[in-house]
Amino acid sequence: MSTTTKVKAGEHTPSVHPVDEKPPFSKLFFFGLQHVLAMYAGAVAVPLIVGGAMVEAGKLEPGDIAHLVVADLFVAGIASIIQTVGIWRFGARLPVIQGMSFVSVAPMIAIGSQHGVTAIYGSVIVCGLMMMLIAPVFGYVVRYFPPLVTGTIMTCIGLSLISVPAGWITNENGPADKVGSVENFLLALVALVTVIVIHRFASAQWRPMSVLGGVIVGTVVGQLVGATNWSKVGDANWVGVPQPFMFGMPTFEWASILTMIIVGLVIMTETSGDIIAIGNITGRRANKRILGDGLRADGLSTLLGGVFNTFPYTAFAQNVGLVSLSRVFSRYVVTCSGAILILLGLLPKMGALVSTIPMPVLGGAGVALFGMVTASGIRALAGIEWTEVRALIVGVSISIAVLPAVAPGFYDHLPETLGMILHSGITTGAVSVIVLNLLLNRQNGGHIDESMMMDDLEESEVHSEETLVKK
Repeated sequence: MSTTTKVKAGEHTPSVHPVDEKPPFSKLFFFGLQHVLAMYAGAVAVPLIVGGAMVEAGKLEPGDIAHLVVADLFVAGIASIIQTVGIWRFGARLPVIQGMSFVSVAPMIAIGSQHGVTAIYGSVIVCGLMMMLIAPVFGYVVRYFPPLVTGTIMTCIGLSLISVPAGWITNENGPADKVGSVENFLLALVALVTVIVIHRFASAQWRPMSVLGGVIVGTVVGQLVGATNWSKVGDANWVGVPQPFMFGMPTFEWASILTMIIVGLVIMTETSGDIIAIGNITGRRANKRILGDGLRADGLSTLLGGVFNTFPYTAFAQNVGLVSLSRVFSRYVVTCSGAILILLGLLPKMGALVSTIPMPVLGGAGVALFGMVTASGIRALAGIEWTEVRALIVGVSISIAVLPAVAPGFYDHLPETLGMILHSGITTGAVSVIVLNLLLNRQNGGHIDESMMMDDLEESEVHSEETLVKK
């Protein structure tokens, strides 16, 4: 609800919600850069993995991978701007950054290996259209996300994704003689300790820069021990504009389309959890219209991905942790991140410069980020009234969510399509807590009272510049 400010008679003072605040450009840039650094490794991982698989399958040339990376950054920037600024009914207007979905990796490799990359893009385009069409239906499920559900989902997100920075710390895709080396752990420790020290002892003005500071200090130390590789910067072109349909016009294979539609449903489930988590952290509850608009933007971004030779897009969970850790809730910070990503997509040399950051350094910072996601979930769960039934719901759901992380290959022997869905711990945890809450938690029928929710986007924006507080 809107805060009341005492003003002189006849004066109107706008009350701006933290999500709608516009920091000075100097802070805006560095806060935005911090978000880019937090998601960069994850963002480029998908085109690198899928592109490498397509090269091995003879569907692409080695030089084509660079285009996939640049196009990914370019579209991720556009998608993040749409999500934060909003265009009509597209965009949640929350600090949600967009990037490629990891869920889609295995299906895209299978589609591309069998039918070629043009079949990937054809199925991605159809998937994006499907996501836009059913987004309003997904928007109505927000009433079934009370604190028990949202807190469990946030906890599942943090716990399920902790394996991501673990892989970055060991640098599992790096040189064989460096994988899991002591040097990697030391670099990660330097970055993590720097994040903690800055966040604990720095002034309030510098505290939001803790992750950026950890990455910078870690990279400097990496340079001193020879862990950085600058050769990619010299080899990269200065300017490179992504070209639509660079590998040919999309082709449409029904089996590929069906597979990608299933992937799209999984992506929408994950994005819903991320948008709801961001809404809880920032204090702007993700009502059904906000959620629907955010999912519709997800679909548009995925469609653009198919046009520009990239892949499906989703809200990046690691940046949920950054919002919680930095306490900077302005959506315009992520808008600035989108502009930086577009710039990196147009200037491959600058993108190559960012790629010099050692993976263990990003892993150390990632431990803090994903830890804060988990902590946000625990904080939300701390506010509920505990019963044996609710403890069972939370415990079972979290256990289901972490199964793929603690037991890799747990679902490998199931049919490929089913295993693809179950492999996402975030999705299985989210579905579990929603279903169990509806079946077992009888208070309020397992959902939030409608009176506790905001009916539409206009009501949820009572803190925006459109609302004037009178005496």
